Amino acid sequence: MSKPNPAALDFSTVAWEKSEFSGGSDNCVEFAILGDLIAVRDSKRPGQTPLIFTRTEIAAMLAGAKKGNFDHMT
Repeated sequence: MSKPNPAALDFSTVAWEKSEFSGGSDNCVEFAILGDLIAVRDSKRPGQTPLIFTRTEIAAMLAGAKKGNFDHMT
């Protein structure tokens, strides 16, 4: 699947979501569903162009996180 240039997309009506573990802070990673794609941004910089991933890419990252592959980063 080819991904669109994120700078060309309109994110003004996108519903951004973040983890309930963020405690309401602005120090979070936020996700938004864009059909078959997922946008990812830094909540401290909502005006910056988000990264775009396929659902398969996000699923692989989440599976690794659930398995503990990234625990050494915290």
